[in-house]
Amino acid sequence: MPIDWQPTADIETLRERARLLSEIRAFFAARDVLEVETPILGHGGSTDPHLDSLSLEATTPNGGERLWLQTSPEFHMKRLLAAGSGPIFQLARSFRDGEVGRRHNLEFTMLEWYRPGFALEALIEECEALIRHVLPADPGPLRRRRYRGLFRDVLGLDPFTTPLADLRQRAEQIGGLAMHDADRDGCLDLLMSLAIEPGLGQGGLDVVVDYPASQAALARKRLDAEDGVEVAARFEIYLHGLELANGYDELTDAAEQGERFADDNRQRQALGKPGVDIDRRLIAALEAGIPAGSGVALGVDRLIQLALGKASVAEVMAFAMPCC
Repeated sequence: MPIDWQPTADIETLRERARLLSEIRAFFAARDVLEVETPILGHGGSTDPHLDSLSLEATTPNGGERLWLQTSPEFHMKRLLAAGSGPIFQLARSFRDGEVGRRHNLEFTMLEWYRPGFALEALIEECEALIRHVLPADPGPLRRRRYRGLFRDVLGLDPFTTPLADLRQRAEQIGGLAMHDADRDGCLDLLMSLAIEPGLGQGGLDVVVDYPASQAALARKRLDAEDGVEVAARFEIYLHGLELANGYDELTDAAEQGERFADDNRQRQALGKPGVDIDRRLIAALEAGIPAGSGVALGVDRLIQLALGKASVAEVMAFAMPCC
């Protein structure tokens, strides 16, 4: 069988991609946000139970060490914030094991930026401005959707109070998968991706807020005004059923972050997944102190896919992993 060496994007598309990347850089230059470059390798990976980091064995001055390919540049960028960088952005190569398909690639480009002093609402507005800056046509109005409200409207259940057994049953009905061992977040993620996400961002930009506290990751938590339940101070932006951006009111408490990393690894063990090394340098940076503010990660390949009217991210990447 001949080896397929051809790029997955045509050359004219790659020219357009380069133009759009220049537009993104111009957007931040106009706002005096510093572009930075950080390593793609680190001493810790993402402990998120629902992400899988890639690692490798390297020879370093300390001898043989396991290093982790970043799932996003977050850890290194927060160390820069602690060092006094001020507002920063990066177009970073990122890696997530097992993620190959029409919307995913094992290696991809993440746009990530941090705004010290910004409340989450201000970052939502800036994220909206960037998306409108890149897209050739008006995507429509910005609409705010509460995570809890979406589940109630689309599925007729409360994601915070519905018993786990009922969530598993509903997830099995919709996903056609055995969910008897799934945890609460696993059920909610499946229901979100299959039943709710396809309808988001149709006729406008949808910003989903107030995720479950268990999905806070590296975001602060706050109390839901409805009944005082804890929710994550984060948002996701959708357009045409695609998640484009994921933003946080950033957690700055080193002790709490360390506890969350340890809890993640316990959840990974319960799911039969290997543990992930914790990035102790990030914890040290948080202990030294980083300014309060907000940050967001945006999938550049997805945004360019939408801007150029392509059917998959592979069509806007020079060499995407084959999906089948």
